[in-house]
Amino acid sequence: MDKRFNSFIRGKSTHAAIYDPCVYYNKLPGGEYIYLLLYADDMLIAFKSRPTIDKLKKDLSSEFEMKDIGEVKKMLGKEIERDRKSDKVSLTQKGYLQKVPQRLNINGDTKSVSTPLAPHFKLKTTISPTTVEKREYMTRVPYASSW
Repeated sequence: MDKRFNSFIRGKSTHAAIYDPCVYYNKLPGGEYIYLLLYADDMLIAFKSRPTIDKLKKDLSSEFEMKDIGEVKKMLGKEIERDRKSDKVSLTQKGYLQKVPQRLNINGDTKSVSTPLAPHFKLKTTISPTTVEKREYMTRVPYASSW
């Protein structure tokens, strides 16, 4: 985390989230929260009032060189869909889910499931690979990737 940015944003009565130091929030006088999320050199500001977002962007641009690319439609592989009439925001991973079978060379019919694991299934260290061969095999399993 950039110390200069962290110092600046905390000077605006903004706090870093406990579980993710790249998520900042500020409780506004009306009791609502404005959120600022950082990922590398990208930033997402979330709040329902455009003037409040614009003020924060103005404050940030007075201190840092910034480029405003407008309303976000996709970030970190998630598509952001807005329904302004019903005041709802949805996150989806449709594009990512369409790429997975291609990347894993899965063709043809597949069965879908609502969850990858049953809700009662608990992961434990005792089910981890115990031999060198099994650990080596697991290093080649593409279960996590940035694609």
